[in-house]
Parts: sequence; structure tokens; C-alpha cells
Amino acid sequence: MRNPFKSKTWTDPNGTVQLIKRLFSENFRTYIPKYMLAFVFMAMIAATTAASAWIMRDVVNEVFVNKDAGMVYVIALAVLLIFTLKGASTFGQMVVLARVGNSIVADLQRRMFDHLVRQDQTYFDKMSLAEIGVRVAQGVGAARTTLDLIIVTIGRDVLTLIGLVFVMVVQNPLLSVFALIIMPPAVVGVAVLVRRVKLYVKRQVVSSAKIQATLQETVLGVRIVKAFGMEPAMRKRMEVGVLEVQRQSNKIASLTARTSPLMDTLGGFAIALVIFYGGYSVIELDQDPGALFSFITALLLAYDPARRLARLNVNLGKQIVGLRLMYELVDREPAMKDTEASRDLEVRGGRIELKDVVFTYGESAALSGTSFVAEPGKMTALVGASGAGKSTVFALIERFYDPASGAIQVDGEDIRSFKIASLRSQVAYVGQDSFLFNISVRENIAVGKPGATQAEIEEAARSANAHDFIARLPEGYETRCGEAGSNLSGGQRQRIAIARAMLRDAPILLLDEATSALDAESEAKIQSALEKLMQGRTTLVIAHRLSTVRHAYKIHVMDQGKVIESGTHDELYEHDGTYRRLCELQFQSRNQAAE
Repeated sequence: MRNPFKSKTWTDPNGTVQLIKRLFSENFRTYIPKYMLAFVFMAMIAATTAASAWIMRDVVNEVFVNKDAGMVYVIALAVLLIFTLKGASTFGQMVVLARVGNSIVADLQRRMFDHLVRQDQTYFDKMSLAEIGVRVAQGVGAARTTLDLIIVTIGRDVLTLIGLVFVMVVQNPLLSVFALIIMPPAVVGVAVLVRRVKLYVKRQVVSSAKIQATLQETVLGVRIVKAFGMEPAMRKRMEVGVLEVQRQSNKIASLTARTSPLMDTLGGFAIALVIFYGGYSVIELDQDPGALFSFITALLLAYDPARRLARLNVNLGKQIVGLRLMYELVDREPAMKDTEASRDLEVRGGRIELKDVVFTYGESAALSGTSFVAEPGKMTALVGASGAGKSTVFALIERFYDPASGAIQVDGEDIRSFKIASLRSQVAYVGQDSFLFNISVRENIAVGKPGATQAEIEEAARSANAHDFIARLPEGYETRCGEAGSNLSGGQRQRIAIARAMLRDAPILLLDEATSALDAESEAKIQSALEKLMQGRTTLVIAHRLSTVRHAYKIHVMDQGKVIESGTHDELYEHDGTYRRLCELQFQSRNQAAE
């Protein structure tokens, strides 16, 4: 699998900061009112935490030293109010941030999907389904986690630390200096861990994509896996990926966990120093014991937010990988897109002409100077061995790709001058692999014409010889087709795809082995429906069964990306070339070929 991390963005020393700034600039402003409310709640949490440390001075001095019975009730009530307010504020903060986070996730999912469907076919040729899934899932999750980490750290932990440090400084400035000496070594230690965590997270994401790819191939190809006894091989592939993810996860967990002993040791050193000096000052120097207890309480309460702050960079480092993956998709502009000069296609006649078209898949040449004409309102057939370039012609006509050189014209105008969506709206396509969505039969047919009435859908189904079997399905037209049409047979899927094309009623018709999955009886019925559909339309047909194209207006024989013969069936048969040899392989006699 291609490594998704081989990109110049990974070497950008300021990448982390820039990504976080971009994330906030795109998402924070929209939710400022809700974030401000969350900050109010977090400020209340910080204030009540500081108050709980402050009140320890009165607990010690008034209750244990002065033994004032009246103050017991006052202090107990104050403590109750402090912690009740803290609990309510924590609830409010969690609910508000959860709702904001859910909204951001929904917005990012919509945005990423919108960018995904805008990509050209080249993008999907290079990216596996597993890698796309990892980008979307981890990218969105990383965005939410990053926002939550920073917002909560600034709003709750920083404010809490400020409040507690204020209590410490007020109670004993000198001890505060002793307590804060742990910060520089902690920052240096955590910075070293961050760099190593990022490395392992990148490796973990790559391995996770391999697991997803293995799972995807096993599920989609389960019949082949079982038929050829590939279970051990697939288990081995999965085991390699799982072990790799496990190793990386263990290393990440180990590195992340090292912040705890680092902070615990330094924190223990600071607390021991405070207790030693504070105890000495109370015993020998007769200083206020309540102030010492208040100071120690504030110091202990400061430990958790300080530890979370120390681990913030480590945790952010784990999320930056997902953010990069997300923005790589969001920032990618499709190679083919409309320009300001693009206009809608209005098919006048439907004449299609390829002029010396050259196209390659990577380094492999698919078309090498292909030229031919499909006359308007006529049926033009493309025949030839597999790999001759026939399906590539269809892909170029629909502008899934653009040719490296040459031109494809409709009614004398280059198709690159038209809006892509407008061009495709004028084309109906039926392929040999009839893909259906996991929605109802009715909805699958209606893809050809959004908003079509039930009567129009049923008419198209009847024309495609599909209505009868659809009516026998458990829920008729509302029966779900299953993933990729798995609830239907190959022939049933093909007929629904033909009905979809019939409903589209486009002036240009592309048929790529459209009847290949049908039995002889069904094919005969469909053939008459297709002949009706082709009337008055420019029709290009790819066929390996030459019996289906013998009556074509023009047949073009392709080989190695070029048209090597053109003519009618009779002309090509008499020519005694490639087409005749193909006929002799399929037909038993000259008379049968000439019928």
C-alpha cells in the first residue's frame, strides 16, 4: 500500500502550529457563543477548585486550632456550596463541549465527503478504500480531539492552575518558588517524548490502513477466498498488520505513560520540599498552620491540571497525524474541473469524434492515436480483444480522464469546453459490472432521473424486462438491493441497470457489454428493448459477442489502443482481416456469420 505520509508537509517544522491555527480559524468562530458559555463554566470550575484550597486555612485555624464550634457549620455549608457549584459547572461544561464537538464532527464529515466526491477518477485509482476510510475517520476524530484538548486545557486546566497558584502565592510566596522549580525539567522531558510519539503514530496509521485493506478485500472477495482456500493467507496478512499496530500502540502507550513517572517524581520532590520547609516554619518559626495546610492543598490540587498540561503536547502530537491526513484530502484540487469558460452541453445531433487520442494509465499506453466517428442517431460498435482500449474510450467520453493529446468532440466541439456535470447528464451508461446501491430497487432505477414518478420507473422497468421479477421480490420496488446489489442475481442487476439508463433518456448511449449477464431468453427480450432505446440516439456499443453488433451502422475494430479496421459487418467480413477471424472463432459457418 502507498505510504500516505510521503509528503513535504511532514517535514514542515511549523506544520503542527499551522494546522492547529487553521483548525481553530475554520471552526472556532462559528461556535464562539457556545465556547464562551463553556469558558464560563470552566472558570467556575477553576474558581471553586481554588476556593476549596483556600478554605482549608479556615478549617485548620478556626476548627482545629481555635476550636470555634460556630465556624464548623459555616465552613461545612461553604464546602457544600463550593462542591455543588463545581459539580454543576462540570456538567454544564461537558454538555456544551459535547454538543459543539458533535456539530463540528458533523460539519467536517459533510465537508470531507463533499471534497471526496469532487475528486477525479485518478484520485480513486491511486487511493485504496481502506486509506480513504482511515483519512476520513481519523481526520474527523483528530479534529474534535484537538479542539477539545486545547479548549479544555486553556479553559479549565490553565485557569485552575492560575487560581491555585494565586492561593499558593498569597499563603506563602517563598514556598511557591520552591514548588514551581519542577516546571523547566518537566517541559524539557515532555518535549523529547513528543517527537518520538509522532513517529510511532505515523507508523500506526499506515498499519491500520493495511488492516482495513485486508478486511475489505476479504469481505468483498469472500467467495474467491473460500473457493481457493485463501483463509490461511488472509489470516497471515491480517496477523502481520495487527501485530504491527499492536507494537506501535504499545510504544505510544509506553512513551505517553512516561510523563506520569516524570511528573510524579518531580511533583513528589516539590511536595517533600514544601512539607519539610513548611513544617519547619510552623514548628520553629511559629507561622500560621492554616496557611501551610491551605498551601499544601492547593499544591496537591494543582498536580492533576499540571500533569494534563505537561501531557498536552504529547496528546496533540498523536492527533496531528490525523489532521494532516484530513487536510491533505480537503486541500486536494481535482485535476479535472470546470473553468469560468465552461458551458452547458446542448446536444444538437450527437456526433462523436475522436481525433488522434492518446492516453496512458501510468506508464502503460491504453490509446495510441485513436481516431473514429460515431454518427448521430446511429449505432457504432467497438470490438476487439480485451485490453484493446474500448472501455478507455468510454471513460474518456464521460471525462473520467482527459487524453494526453488529441481531442474528443461532440457536435464538433471539444468536450473539455463543457461543464463536466452537463456533459455526463447527456450520457446514459450501462456497463458489464452493474453496480447497484444499497437502497431500494425503485431508488436505484430513479438514479437515472431524480424525481421520476412511480409510473415512469415502472415503465422503464417493463422496457428492460425487469418489472416481472421486481414484482415478485419480497417488497416489490421497495426491496433493498443489498451492498453492490448482493441481494439480486447478476442478470437481475443488469436489467435494473438497463432500466436506469432507459429512464435517463439521454441523447448519447454507452453500452459496455450491457447484455453479458443475461441468459439467451432474457437477452432476446432485452435486445428488442435496447433497439427501441437506441432509436434517434448516438449509441456506442462495446461487445465481445459479435452477434449483438452485426447490424451496427459502423464497426470499429481496436487493437493495442488503435482502430485498425472500420466498416459494416459485411464489409469487414469480406475484408478478411482481424474482424473476420473474430467472427470465425464465434460462428460455426460463414452463413451464420452473415445472418
